[in-house]
Amino acid sequence: MRALALIIAMLVTVPAAAQFWSHYVNARFGYELDIPPGYEGQGESENGDGQVFYLPGQQQELTVWGGLLGVTSPSFENEAADRFGKDKGAWTISYHAATPHWASWSGTNDDTVMYQRMILLCGANSYAAFRAVYPASDLAGMHAVIEGLVRSFEPIGC
Repeated sequence: MRALALIIAMLVTVPAAAQFWSHYVNARFGYELDIPPGYEGQGESENGDGQVFYLPGQQQELTVWGGLLGVTSPSFENEAADRFGKDKGAWTISYHAATPHWASWSGTNDDTVMYQRMILLCGANSYAAFRAVYPASDLAGMHAVIEGLVRSFEPIGC
């Protein structure tokens, strides 16, 4: 009886384990990251800087984009500080870390959680960023998703 229950449990969990992350590459700015299973892209933005992905049936959004430095901020550190400063006014920040090559922060606003990461791209004249926004009730399940996004988020072509 236990063997039968184990076999049934394995058959039910195999489809979930078979879900693979897809991969997004941005040719304009030269960055890439893996997209979690089930997230659907809304198509490349008109100017080619990124894309928005949604998890259908959920209130989860992943936005990825690139930007030029020197346009509004003279350096990566200034751009990250500017964006973090704007978020401090709208979110209760619970985490913030930065180096000369990356910056990350997260916070809450009512029952919504936000995590943002920025990276300096090749040539140091542009950056890429992603922002995940999701309900606080999804926090436990999103931990592995955020880790996967951070791990796969990197410049290409350096």
